[in-house]
Amino acid sequence: MDDQTNTYNLKAVVMETGLKPVTLRAWERRYGLPEPQRTAGGHRLYSQRDIEMLKWLAARQKEGISISQAVTIWRNMEADGQDPLNTGSPVTGIVTPLVLPEVIGEQLAELRQAWVDYCLDFDETGVDAVMTQAFSRFPMEVVCLEILQKGLAKVGISWYEGDVTVQQEHFASSLAMRHLERLVAAQPPPTRSERILVGCAPKDTHTFSSLLLTFLLRRHGWDVVYLGADVPLQRLDDTVHSTKPDLVIFTAQQLFTAVSLIDIARAMHKQTIPFAFGGLAFNLLPDLIELIPGYYLGKNLEEVPQKAQMIFVGSLDPTKPVPLSPEYQKAQRQFEQYRGMIESAIWAAFGSKDFPAELLYDINIFFGRDISAALRLGDIGLIAANLEWLQTLIDNYGWPQEWFRYYLQAYYQAAVAYLPDANHALLLWLHEYLSA
Repeated sequence: MDDQTNTYNLKAVVMETGLKPVTLRAWERRYGLPEPQRTAGGHRLYSQRDIEMLKWLAARQKEGISISQAVTIWRNMEADGQDPLNTGSPVTGIVTPLVLPEVIGEQLAELRQAWVDYCLDFDETGVDAVMTQAFSRFPMEVVCLEILQKGLAKVGISWYEGDVTVQQEHFASSLAMRHLERLVAAQPPPTRSERILVGCAPKDTHTFSSLLLTFLLRRHGWDVVYLGADVPLQRLDDTVHSTKPDLVIFTAQQLFTAVSLIDIARAMHKQTIPFAFGGLAFNLLPDLIELIPGYYLGKNLEEVPQKAQMIFVGSLDPTKPVPLSPEYQKAQRQFEQYRGMIESAIWAAFGSKDFPAELLYDINIFFGRDISAALRLGDIGLIAANLEWLQTLIDNYGWPQEWFRYYLQAYYQAAVAYLPDANHALLLWLHEYLSA
């Protein structure tokens, strides 16, 4: 008999699939799958393909995918000319990312703006109301990515531009983290055999991305051990030995924290454990990607489950950086040796200036650690992006822009005075930057 023939009643489908009648009716009503025919008396009749479709959808749920995502995957595969029943599990092969229709994107944008507005007004009740409404209308992953992540990014940009206070930014971050922590804790037991270790790079205290990554991976059925912020390299081997992960993932949000991933990657390589990485640092500085040994997880967090599965099945190639040149090794050692003297000279140069001491202190820390990181990575040009950040920061505080150039000139003169190598990478770069 043709598998498209509608033959089986509801009772037969329940016995064959193990799904409850209320579930079958809900899926049909909400998602339009399956589409059984009706008898003259109004009773449902299902085909053999309907039964196999239901089994396929149920299997995706066991693999950690929500029913809404499973339906989307089924429809996308059919739209691409594929038969989901003949191509196997999209989870054991490739996790298909969720694509939102434009109208849903507009609805989410309105909720996201409301979430931001309530955060900036310190209105926790309003924030909770927005989240309740969002979770009642959209899958959890969509709410986290489209409202929490993008909402926080919007608040962060406003802070960077001087339109939002630090207090407002911290309030928004704390509420976003609270909602995300609840979701992570509420996830069901893992359905996959692989275990993944997730943490933030040493000195990196920005935990939202790594926690959201943990949530997304758990939603897809993986067993995830979340280590949190500022995970030091010391005793990491002991942690790996205790947890026995099949994949280790670290995130880095800044240049000076990204460089520490080199040591973690090497440590994991010695234990033959795959190492993967991602984070804002690599979005802002794409050249960084090829300098870290391991698997790059992509620019967007929603891509990570797909990339993780590709690592497990061996279809993603790791980056293999070129060893650091002897010249850069020497330049990095020299800078660390004379960094204190250079910064002391900077303080002396600003002694007669009406320059806020706390700002000078912060700039010396930011600039110095970025120089050290860029030298260790073998590309001094990486510091350019953060120079723009410092320049904007000075401007947002209302201080004269000439202070920024004066600082760089003072730094260059101090570096010339103390660095023994006249062709040091930092000197050449600063000279070219100031000349331009």
